[in-house]
Amino acid sequence: MRKHTARKWMVTGVGLAALIAGPALAQDRVIHAGHLFDGNKRVMQGASSIVIKDDRIVAVQPGFVTPAGAEVIDLSDETVLPGLIDAHTHVTSLPRTGNAIAKTMTYSPLDTALAATVNTHAILLSGVTTVRDLGGLYGADIALKAAIERGSVVGPRMWVAGEAIGPTGGHNDWSHGLASDVSRPEFGEGLADGPDAVTALARREHKLGANVIKIMPSGGVVSSGDDPKAKLMSDAEIKAAADTAHALGLKLAAHGHGKAAIDAAVRLGADSIEHGTYADAESWALMKAHGTYFVPTLLTTQKLYDTAQSRPDALTPSTRAKVLAMGTGSQKLTNAYKAGVKIAMGSDTGAGENVKEAALMVKAGMAPMDVLVAATANGADVIGSDEIGKIAAGRYADIVATKGDPLADMAAVERIDFVMKGGVVYKRGGVEQPALLVNP
Repeated sequence: MRKHTARKWMVTGVGLAALIAGPALAQDRVIHAGHLFDGNKRVMQGASSIVIKDDRIVAVQPGFVTPAGAEVIDLSDETVLPGLIDAHTHVTSLPRTGNAIAKTMTYSPLDTALAATVNTHAILLSGVTTVRDLGGLYGADIALKAAIERGSVVGPRMWVAGEAIGPTGGHNDWSHGLASDVSRPEFGEGLADGPDAVTALARREHKLGANVIKIMPSGGVVSSGDDPKAKLMSDAEIKAAADTAHALGLKLAAHGHGKAAIDAAVRLGADSIEHGTYADAESWALMKAHGTYFVPTLLTTQKLYDTAQSRPDALTPSTRAKVLAMGTGSQKLTNAYKAGVKIAMGSDTGAGENVKEAALMVKAGMAPMDVLVAATANGADVIGSDEIGKIAAGRYADIVATKGDPLADMAAVERIDFVMKGGVVYKRGGVEQPALLVNP
């Protein structure tokens, strides 16, 4: 990915006047935003102009200004936001309902990869311009990221983990529950037992193209035979993952339902805790003290809970029991928010409904402005990028808009009708624009 400093693209004072007065190339654009949340200021601003050159924002000005010759994108009756960021997706995952064993044994890596292209297309059109995909199947997420960057597949920017790293018998042991003589070559790709094995696998994922490391220190919910409250990775294994990720310049995300796994991961260097189901006051205090992000993943929890109640046969007996014990999960976010923990939005989904997470966060007690921050600036921070998450000079021109007011009704972000990623418009007036595939 190309790197540019904000200074190179900054246009202020005389520079802005020259830009407005001088000739503009055909790719120069200006967005006239009726209302603007830029991710920098914790207020909704009034009429504003966003000046874009190629794939970058070069200036943001109050009022409506138009550089000579620039194309005007009129969003003067809309609320304009930075492209939304989902910090926990699984675009290559199989559906979590239905016959899990049959799907595990009949879906091929090619099936997964092809289905994922449909998912990334839907995610981008929903207004999510960046995802942190925390555990892809068969390396399909790494290949998909590369295809999107080449321009041969439509989708959001992707930070990807490759295979999540976990222990034998843990949340990502795909052979758990199967007969010992039933296997597929890829079943053990993410398994590592002992700190040396964890280190080696983290290095391998990075070599293959992962730019975030994901570990599974606790059991899971939709997996068979493991207990979400149990700590399944040793402290030495967790520390090996943290040390290796940080040595490689990567962030470490830790799947954590149970308190013991959460607390250990925070103490040993995880940059974010995913799910946090059974965290308690001590856990939240630890996270605040260490500056650890919390990604609550309410949407998938709510969907599973609704399914367990209305269509119990759609889940395995083991999963249904764990889902009902877990509940809707909203209280964990309520508690984390009150404790002052840093929060980023993550839906734990991957098929285009990601933005529904935002309304659930408001329902759990977060102020709407804080939810917008969680879905933009905080998402960029947990990822570790200063090129996304804000509408500011030097950042990518990742910009979305809705006719509603998210501060009054957060469901407005479920009605995004304008989507720009890197200066390219993918949706306008609610209508998808022709995809610009440069390498089909």
